[in-house]
Amino acid sequence: MPGVSVVIITKDEAANLEAALASAAWADERIVVDAGSADGTVEIARRMADRVEVRGWPGYGAQKDYAASIATHDWILSLDADERVPPELAAEIQALVAAGPSAAGYRVGRLVWFLGRWITSTDWYPDYQLRLYDRRRARWSDRLVHESVRVEGPVGTLRHVLHHFTYRDLAHQVDTIQRYTTLGAAQMARDGRRARAVDLALQPAAAFARNYVLRRGFTDGAAGFVVSLMNAYAVFLKFAKLWELGRGPGWRRPTP
Repeated sequence: MPGVSVVIITKDEAANLEAALASAAWADERIVVDAGSADGTVEIARRMADRVEVRGWPGYGAQKDYAASIATHDWILSLDADERVPPELAAEIQALVAAGPSAAGYRVGRLVWFLGRWITSTDWYPDYQLRLYDRRRARWSDRLVHESVRVEGPVGTLRHVLHHFTYRDLAHQVDTIQRYTTLGAAQMARDGRRARAVDLALQPAAAFARNYVLRRGFTDGAAGFVVSLMNAYAVFLKFAKLWELGRGPGWRRPTP
């Protein structure tokens, strides 16, 4: 009978990893590939996972491809350390793989817990991600951030969702936005994109309208408003950083 290997890549995830691995206890194998944590992540992984490796950081996609390559089973569930597999999703995956999947990969939605509630609106829900896949027909992209796995063959969708504990609080969200928008702007520049004044003015406004109105952020009360506004802020910051990159290093005032 085919099995499922759950793979997690980590860097300083001691606060999250134990719960993530516990939620994957149903899997046939749990693998952690760490990029040199200094906070006890590796010790937690060695206590709970079936296989743990520590290696340098080659990028998100390359690290996930490596983690999948050392798995015992061909069917891979790629899990982030801040995600949890609820029992109903675990049962769905086990039944699917045991019966023989008809697709090369499966998308799964994510339900985010933030500001004291589950967020069931905005860009955050259902936020489908292709996470369950046959590694023989799949490879992760080499994007600097928001990498995705590409499969050769049909793609299905699972009925149940992952639980995502993405931010501890607003301060953590701001810190993460800073880091990810820097990578996002660099990726856009690498793709040949440029930012104009009209992008700085209109892209954040469009993002807020999409999140709060079209994707019904208003149904999540004040939390939905905050999420919509922060998503718009992230869009602004990404385009502002892209604009800054386009100006080049020579525009800055010389050091006295």
